[in-house]
Amino acid sequence: MLRILMFAAIVSGIAMAVPNVIDGSLFSSNTPNSKSVSKSAPVNSKTVSYSGRKVVLTADNRGHFLGSFQINGRKVDGLIDTGASAIAINRTTARKLGLSVTPAMFKYQVSTANGTIRAARVILKTVKLKTIRVRNVDAYVLDDASLPGTLIGMSFLSRIGSFQAKDGKLILTKQ
Repeated sequence: MLRILMFAAIVSGIAMAVPNVIDGSLFSSNTPNSKSVSKSAPVNSKTVSYSGRKVVLTADNRGHFLGSFQINGRKVDGLIDTGASAIAINRTTARKLGLSVTPAMFKYQVSTANGTIRAARVILKTVKLKTIRVRNVDAYVLDDASLPGTLIGMSFLSRIGSFQAKDGKLILTKQ
């Protein structure tokens, strides 16, 4: 029963995020004077501060919190999505992280506003954001066309201790 509830939560989180990711609104901007952020664009280091057990991210001009993560020892820029139950990565990122994903692993059906897609469940050895590290984190791999970037969901956030959004900042604290 717990697995069904967890899967339902993951599906709802991905369902809310995927339409925005597909149309590019989470990873790019349509305003002519703003910088475009893509899955390969570096995260502005001025928006991140950290000390000891605390990391503070500053929202971008659209209110999104972006971070430069180390996943399985590799740099991955990700969008923090508190509405997503798990981390969601695409196949290209999975390969970059050394994850072997076979077609048979895509057995989870995920319903989104744009239809149903398949996802593969994986375990990430480590997910690190500056001084905060979590081991053995659940994640789902989606096709590249369904997800152009990386979403950092509650499978990471729920294990760090606490997080709070306040005054355009996201404060993550490791306990």
